[in-house]
Amino acid sequence: MKYHHRLLAVAAFAVADALLAQTADATSRAGHRGGGPGGPGGPGAGRGNPVIRTLDTDHNHEVSAEEISLAPSVLSALDLNADGVISVDEMRPARPTPPAGHARPTLTDPVMFALDANGDGNLALAEIANSAASLRSLDANGDGKLTRDELRPLPPGK
Repeated sequence: MKYHHRLLAVAAFAVADALLAQTADATSRAGHRGGGPGGPGGPGAGRGNPVIRTLDTDHNHEVSAEEISLAPSVLSALDLNADGVISVDEMRPARPTPPAGHARPTLTDPVMFALDANGDGNLALAEIANSAASLRSLDANGDGKLTRDELRPLPPGK
């Protein structure tokens, strides 16, 4: 009987240890992934393009016709300092500079290419107001929504 109690105690400790390890691991990963503009859980939190994540309110990895029409009001959530301009810093957290000789080719983001009419890297009030029309121009197949293929970054020079 004493052996069964010891075995049960060891099993309970092993299960508790495994559960605590999973909780700590999930917490550390979640904290790492939520470091976008606005801090963890902010409008830019998570992986991928923060503009697309903000537009894709139902999180199905497509921007529907309804989400496109709501773009001017939804994009304002990225304007963290409420100055009427969504700056590069508000869209993306600062990235470390790659070591010399290790620079990766810069991909052209079709969403920013369409939204940023003056090409300054920021989204001004007029560009935000025109965002629905700008996004509709990316709808290559005319189905009224933007799919992953239409949102995929373009190779350099495109």
